[in-house]
Amino acid sequence: MAAAVAMRGSSSDGGGYDKVSGMDSGKYVRYTPEQVEALERVYADCPKPTSSRRQQLLRECPILANIEPKQIKVWFQNRRCRDKQRKESSRLQAVNRKLTAMNKLLMEENERLQKQVSQLVHENAHMRQQLQNTPLANDTSCESNVTTPQNPLRDASNPSGLLSIAEETLTEFLSKATGTAIDWVQMPGMKPGPDSVGIVAISHGCRGVAARACGLVNLEPTKVVEILKDRPSWFRDCRNLEVFTMIPAGNGGTVELVYTQLYAPTTLVPARDFWTIRYTTTMEDGSLVVCERSLSGSGGGPSAASAQQYVRAEMLPSGYLVRPCEGGGSIVHIVDHLDLEAWSVPEVLRPLYESSRVVAQKMTTAALRHIRQIAQETSGEVVYALGRQPAVLRTFSQRLSRGFNDAISGFNDDGWSIMGGDGVEDVVIACNSTKKIRSSSNAGIAFGAPGGIICAKASMLLQSVPPAVLVRFLREHRSEWADYNIDAYLASTLKTSACSLPGLRPMRFSGSQIIIPLAHTVENEEILEVVRLEGQPLTHDEALLSRDIHLLQLCTGIDEKSVGSSFQLVFAPIDDFPDETPLISSGFRVIPLDMKTVKRCQIPNYIIHYPFDCSLDPYDGASSGRTLDLASSLEVGSATAQASGDASADDCNLRSVLTIAFQFPYELHLQDSVAAMARQYVRSIVSAVQRVSMAISPSQTGLNAGQRIISGFPEAATLARWVCQSYRYHLGVELLSQSDGDAEQLLKMLWHYQDAILCCSFKEKPVFTFANKAGLDMLETSLVALQDLTLDRIFDEPGKEALFSNIPKLMEQGHVYLPSGVCMSGMGRHVSFDQAVAWKVLAEDSNVHCLAFCFVNWSFV
Repeated sequence: MAAAVAMRGSSSDGGGYDKVSGMDSGKYVRYTPEQVEALERVYADCPKPTSSRRQQLLRECPILANIEPKQIKVWFQNRRCRDKQRKESSRLQAVNRKLTAMNKLLMEENERLQKQVSQLVHENAHMRQQLQNTPLANDTSCESNVTTPQNPLRDASNPSGLLSIAEETLTEFLSKATGTAIDWVQMPGMKPGPDSVGIVAISHGCRGVAARACGLVNLEPTKVVEILKDRPSWFRDCRNLEVFTMIPAGNGGTVELVYTQLYAPTTLVPARDFWTIRYTTTMEDGSLVVCERSLSGSGGGPSAASAQQYVRAEMLPSGYLVRPCEGGGSIVHIVDHLDLEAWSVPEVLRPLYESSRVVAQKMTTAALRHIRQIAQETSGEVVYALGRQPAVLRTFSQRLSRGFNDAISGFNDDGWSIMGGDGVEDVVIACNSTKKIRSSSNAGIAFGAPGGIICAKASMLLQSVPPAVLVRFLREHRSEWADYNIDAYLASTLKTSACSLPGLRPMRFSGSQIIIPLAHTVENEEILEVVRLEGQPLTHDEALLSRDIHLLQLCTGIDEKSVGSSFQLVFAPIDDFPDETPLISSGFRVIPLDMKTVKRCQIPNYIIHYPFDCSLDPYDGASSGRTLDLASSLEVGSATAQASGDASADDCNLRSVLTIAFQFPYELHLQDSVAAMARQYVRSIVSAVQRVSMAISPSQTGLNAGQRIISGFPEAATLARWVCQSYRYHLGVELLSQSDGDAEQLLKMLWHYQDAILCCSFKEKPVFTFANKAGLDMLETSLVALQDLTLDRIFDEPGKEALFSNIPKLMEQGHVYLPSGVCMSGMGRHVSFDQAVAWKVLAEDSNVHCLAFCFVNWSFV
């Protein structure tokens, strides 16, 4: 019978003789099974018990009476070590299995590339021979054109014809997935490796657009096929997938006639639909295959009236090959080959339909990432906040995205119709009188019965604006473009009381926005979160009522490492999280048009700079310089690409289309008023986005961009000189190493100073007026939103006490040192600092202009 063993004496004794017990501490102590069982029970509850807990264990367990406290401590140390070793061993075994499978995948890819090289060499030799004997080659070619028989047309209306088409589709799909039917090239920025999504390639020189991905997932093949066939669950652009006919085939397979509808990515293009045959079968080696291709004709689909909103696109042989992997899991090959009929859209938008990279990012890798996400959630590797189940949170993400897509596309069969405008066609107003926004539990006051939903939407072309930077700014600085009264109106529609138009009960936004993360995908392509907007009461009676507003928000493509084809910020007011909660989605979508030039731009904190004299607006009269109405630019094609001056492609000189859609519930008697309010609100948002776009549009990257943005404002340069002079006057040392330069040079040095520098107004309300780059990073804000932060909001209670107690000393001697502590960023995160110094900034007339703070060695907690 095995017995547990522990070293007598603590691990720090290093052996030798135990003087207390008179025994050699280098000997081992054997535990009985009963003793081990007692210790294991304690370990299960507390793997690292304290000294008092171990003493209590010895008192409560008589069977451990002959064991010394040191031995108990050593047993727990050894037990934790064994646990750690087992976990590490399991992890290494999993990594080894993954590397083995990845190696097999890479070897297969290498073999395919070698075949492709051989094929190209053969074609090259054949072309050389034709060039040497041109007349013969021409004759042969003509004869071939005449004598080559055409494939007879097969009747797709009978089972035998469908089976014949299905087998041909299978052969063509496999030649693309594992063969050389398409010249695949590795997609830029997608390098294969054990932590990557997989091997991603795009087509080169083939008809239409095509993408291929292959990778490893820790799910069984049947589960993978089940997920991938449910395209609306993972492809956010898929509106509907309907199976019309199912015919059994060999090997337990099926042949299906499928009708698929896709949403339009923006308001300026029609949606797409497909009429396809889908073949599911099992290969001889146990692999599962789902392949699909379009059928000729216009069979299937909606009524003729609804079909007018779609352009029939073609799916060339595509699908999924799922092979079982040794040790569990699957190797998945995905091929998407489409002809999206790019002729049907304006020329400026055709890159959305002619780029294989767009298909790879929106469809192919989205499928692979989704099944990887499911695999990690199933294995328990992903744990979400607030105890929410992954499937529930995924459902909310899908409903948010679906509601936003419905608003953009505005399909007739959903009840949408266009309302008359006011003569200016910059904003489209659509109405839906059939859409309900309240659940059946509130049927007595169902909002959709006497009214409905109004959607105001607009699209615009952006020049040289980094999409991820724009969406991040819109997310983090909502007060720069949103109206709190509109948010309150939308939130009130979820309540049981009747809502009223904004302006009848005005409220004020306190400026505090707290973001609570809920879930994110494996690689942070999508982030689901709750946003709490804190309202500020206007009267004493309202102070007793909560004015906070909660939004459920979905962010796409804003992570630093994400590389996506679209960037989104979609949100909806919420009251709670029951399944039947209606979500009225609104938001923004930015889609790059020049995919070949899309790069992650190194822009310093996407700073928006106003002059310090806030009465001067640097954007007055120039808001249309870089941001153009797309409807007016369709005539000129790509001419607008030159609007960004001397910026190069490497400097994010790209075009993108921004789509804005906001939904507003209304009651029947308020329809016209809500429509006018919605139109004006979206126009104000367009103006705000134009200002933001101008400010974050770089002509240079990296350090040069920061220098370009912050220069040119004499007020900023003057303040930098005052800050440095006052620091030297009060503390007797130089703040900067070279303080004798001109004002512009001082401003640049202060901007790049390693510690956070903040300037606070010396008036009734101590708001921040300036911060250097480190200060903006610490507060997680920008200069345009800096003035929303007050001094008392960034300090916690001990910090406030330390600051206020030192105010008299600060006023008397001109500076004061504050001890280490914790403050709050503009995003609600805690920031620790080792030391802070505050000093009075004196103007030219020796009057106090503001207070300056320097936070040393700050970091997020």
